[in-house]
Amino acid sequence: MVKFSENDLAKVQEIVAHYPDGKQKSALLPVLHLAQDTFGGWLSSETMDYVASLLQIEPIEVYEVATFYSMYHLKPVGKYVFEVCQTGPCMLRGCDDIIQYITQTLGIRAGETTADGLFTLKTVECLGACGYAPMMQLGKYYREHLTKEKVDAIIAECRKTAAELN
Repeated sequence: MVKFSENDLAKVQEIVAHYPDGKQKSALLPVLHLAQDTFGGWLSSETMDYVASLLQIEPIEVYEVATFYSMYHLKPVGKYVFEVCQTGPCMLRGCDDIIQYITQTLGIRAGETTADGLFTLKTVECLGACGYAPMMQLGKYYREHLTKEKVDAIIAECRKTAAELN
């Protein structure tokens, strides 16, 4: 059963307290972030139902939000999620080539995770950094002006960091 720790429940209450009484649904985005971080990096149906119960809203209201935003993962993902922008400006600057290169290099397609569980590739809509195209989000950080060489360096950096943590 999915359940927040006492500390996490206190964080939820703190988040909800930022909004007027009766408007707890406004806390949905940050509570979903907390849930995703707490429960393995993705949002299961059980987790989304739990969040709905905490915020006293209908589960469908949570599903609508979680399925709309690409920052929420609805299935298990790798330790490193490459979210490559594929909208107009990034396409004009070669994001399709970058996506194809990542696909070939890691042996996965968009929406898939490597067998070792390290990498997931996602294609996403505009990340609001058109001047830095092609680009991707990796965790909280943008990786900009991507080239094959920069992708190789990012993959190597992630592998090194993962090895150091183990």
